[in-house]
Amino acid sequence: MSLHMAVEVVRDSEISLTAQIQGFIKSEIAAGGLHAGTRLPSSRRLADDLDVSRSVVVEAYGQLVAEGYLEAVQGAGTRVVGHLAAESVVPALPGADRVPRVRWDLRPGGGSLPDFPRRDWLACYERALRSGAPSAHACPPLAGTDALRLELAQYLGRARGVRTTAERLAVVGGFAQGLGLLCGVLRRQGVGAIGVEDPGHPGQRRFLRECEMRPLPLPVDEAGLDVTALAATDLRAVLVTPTHQYPTGVTLRDDRREQLVRWARETDGLIIEDDYDGGLWYERGRRPSALQRLAPERVVYAGTASKSLAPGLRLGWLAAPPELLDRLLRERARHDLGTETLTQLAFAELLRGGLLDRHLRRLNSRAGSRRQALVEAVRRQLPGAEVLGPAAGLHAYLRLPPHTDEEALVSGALRRSVAVRGGAACHARPHRDAPALVVGHAHPPRSGITEAVRVLAEVMSR
Repeated sequence: MSLHMAVEVVRDSEISLTAQIQGFIKSEIAAGGLHAGTRLPSSRRLADDLDVSRSVVVEAYGQLVAEGYLEAVQGAGTRVVGHLAAESVVPALPGADRVPRVRWDLRPGGGSLPDFPRRDWLACYERALRSGAPSAHACPPLAGTDALRLELAQYLGRARGVRTTAERLAVVGGFAQGLGLLCGVLRRQGVGAIGVEDPGHPGQRRFLRECEMRPLPLPVDEAGLDVTALAATDLRAVLVTPTHQYPTGVTLRDDRREQLVRWARETDGLIIEDDYDGGLWYERGRRPSALQRLAPERVVYAGTASKSLAPGLRLGWLAAPPELLDRLLRERARHDLGTETLTQLAFAELLRGGLLDRHLRRLNSRAGSRRQALVEAVRRQLPGAEVLGPAAGLHAYLRLPPHTDEEALVSGALRRSVAVRGGAACHARPHRDAPALVVGHAHPPRSGITEAVRVLAEVMSR
């Protein structure tokens, strides 16, 4: 394929031809002229068009690849990297009329999606279409297809230690739908409040309020949720992220787990376990098992494919006690007719063939490499800062040196084209903890993480 790119160079300039080409491409990316994923002319074609030595273009492309602007894909040429989308949505600067564009988006969920296993998914979807099973085109059962619930029960028991059966599982349209159904059931039982972690996910607090539930913040420390604080309330339900807490990353300690289960049994309470990371664990050693296994009769285990595959699949699941599951399905019948069937059957094929396990190994390897780059960059460039929690998920909690102006750092980084989320937004109450950043580290290249941390260090020094 012969591609053309309108690059202008000035031969008698003090700026080298290589630097001119680099500067043009950078400015076009920043201005939105070159979009994410755009394929560029080959070095030979561009050199011919500009009447320059091919080595000039090769050097320019090579430097832009090293800096994270371009990527060289075997058999697919040189392209603008996918995370440099011009329409990256970030909080606007005070007084700004429009949302600025950023080069490095380090917000959790702000970057590109994990590498989706397209080939495996297409093969599984095709097998689902060819299966001839009547369920493939029928109206989906409210609890989900038998095939997926069976595979999920086996997978969750093997990979997460969840104690459940196909009959105790329901497939839902992502975690949000599952939580919404739980809120509906709890309201009908006279429950009007749910305990939530503080710090925690601000979006979950908003969602609970929209479901007419009152979120009651409970403190989180280095051992996870403070169960003593929970026991001092009259709550009958609590929402926790015990394996990899959001945002701090801490794991709920074993004695806290036993204490939490004891609270549920003594108060006739319900624990909602949000295992949102979906198998993304690359810390050395054993990954903690699901909290649900300690008390299947008191814990609703909620999982999702959003982090491991893609949120656009709208695919999640709930493992619940039988009586509660019946109530959830009756609640669901009031709102919809179930989750799309072919996606369920394709996902069942992905589980059955071990393809999800293979995909997670690749994803964990990549995310682990990016996390290590973040840890190394912080150690070298941000003295006094520390990356907390185990290596897991798609985000890390970066505790900043005391007396750091967190808000000024976030705003200053944004002006330097780095978007990152401050930890203060995750707190429901005023806090005196050390300032922090919540860093989505899994998507940018290692070089991009290093450069973004360098920008943070420069902003802090000022």
